[in-house]
Amino acid sequence: MRGSALGVIVFVVLALAIVACSKPVPTTVPTPTMTRTATVGDSVMVHYTGTMDSGEEFDSSRGREPLGFVLGDGRMISGFDAAVRGMRVGDSVTVRLELQDAYGERLDRLVLEYPIDQLPPGLGEGDGVQYENGFTGVIIEVTAETFTVDANHRLAGQALTFEIELASVN
Repeated sequence: MRGSALGVIVFVVLALAIVACSKPVPTTVPTPTMTRTATVGDSVMVHYTGTMDSGEEFDSSRGREPLGFVLGDGRMISGFDAAVRGMRVGDSVTVRLELQDAYGERLDRLVLEYPIDQLPPGLGEGDGVQYENGFTGVIIEVTAETFTVDANHRLAGQALTFEIELASVN
């Protein structure tokens, strides 16, 4: 009996030693931080830099607030919108957009000629004009009888490269 009592005591001491040496079990289990994938309908904020094939930078959000938009609402050029889909906060991508995914081809029908008496006072070649529907254009020529406005987007007819970093998804 004495041997079995001694065995129980050794077992209890060993069990207590094991418990004392083990790490405490947390009462709550931490969950890993997960960021959502940007999908259609999400409000996103991005930093970007846009360049033409010549390497000339035409726009950038660096040094100012990121650009915000809703994915898939049609307000962004299709290639830019598509590049952001599937990104997670902190992801960066560089994407080259062909004409059809950027501002499209330059269209001759958007170069419009008007009688000189419709030219707003003080405007001349190189000045911008805004139509009643919100579209804009640039006066490209003024003669004694007419003035011509190019209503194509200034980047129409060009492939564009964007460096995009996703700053937030909501």
